[in-house]
Amino acid sequence: MKLRIALFVAAVLFGASSVAFADGDHKTKYGGVLTVVKDVEYELVAKPDAITIYVDDHGKKVSTKGGTGKLTLLTGAEKSEVTLTPVGENGLEARGPMKVATGTKAVATITLQGKPAVSARFELR
Repeated sequence: MKLRIALFVAAVLFGASSVAFADGDHKTKYGGVLTVVKDVEYELVAKPDAITIYVDDHGKKVSTKGGTGKLTLLTGAEKSEVTLTPVGENGLEARGPMKVATGTKAVATITLQGKPAVSARFELR
């Protein structure tokens, strides 16, 4: 019985370490907060007057032409939603005054042309 528990613990630790190493290759390019969903990088750059999410796949820009998105911002007890529209080669953007601060959580639902919708979560630092 003790051997089974030891093997289970070893398997869990090994699995957790390989997950940590898998995400080690991803680095921010645009000065924002990065999250990875199905090996695609989504980087959120927040400014008081605009929020942009850049999309890259293994260092290559992913076209956002024809893409759509919705971003939900949670700052303390306040919740707001904005629509994301394509900008540049690989960006989706919302403009206007937005309340963003350290600790703000953001959930983006992004649909790129010809692909299923993806949900990406961020926490601003």
